[in-house]
Amino acid sequence: MTKKAFIFDLDGVIVDTAKYHFLAWQNLANGLDISFSEEQNEQLKGVSRVRSLEKILEWGNKTISEQEFTALMAKKNEEYLNYIETMDTSEVLPDVPRVLDYLLTKDQAVALGSASKNARIILDKVLLKEKFQAIVDGTNVSKAKPDPEVFLIGAQKLGIEPENCVVFEDSVAGIQAANTANMVSIGIGDPKVLHEADYIFKDFTEIKEEFINQLVTTSKK
Repeated sequence: MTKKAFIFDLDGVIVDTAKYHFLAWQNLANGLDISFSEEQNEQLKGVSRVRSLEKILEWGNKTISEQEFTALMAKKNEEYLNYIETMDTSEVLPDVPRVLDYLLTKDQAVALGSASKNARIILDKVLLKEKFQAIVDGTNVSKAKPDPEVFLIGAQKLGIEPENCVVFEDSVAGIQAANTANMVSIGIGDPKVLHEADYIFKDFTEIKEEFINQLVTTSKK
């Protein structure tokens, strides 16, 4: 079999930490008298913490000092960390371990490509860290998705060309980043939202071994 790189986003792909981000951002927004909906939270998927707070302030038409901005980011992250402290293997999304294990048995390269600065903590909590030969997170990148930097670094760490990489993503920004990097993009979630992806699945229960074999033997056109 050809060797490919399979790069996974974290939030919404491997685990559903979006709910914890939502609660922490909602508490922060409410403290600033800004309403914050689940629809708005969707727009923060794959977006850096700095840009997320900027967007919330824009939605609420608020301006704050740089000092308060930094303090609020730290407060949000502390609250989020308190939520993920309680995570365990039960929070891994359905069939993710099956797909990871199948890729590893086929001697495929596996990496994480996430904007989260807490990615390693979460992977430790859900006992999946050992499955990844490379981890690229928010501490390794300077450009947020849809810039492809996170995925290009992942490919570089694995020593595999971008056109031989496959990305699993749940966000529009992530799909756009994969496409810009000339990688195969697989959307996990709503087809109406992720229509720019090369392939779309509701979740990993729909991804069969035959499909993975097909990915291994074909490259991005």
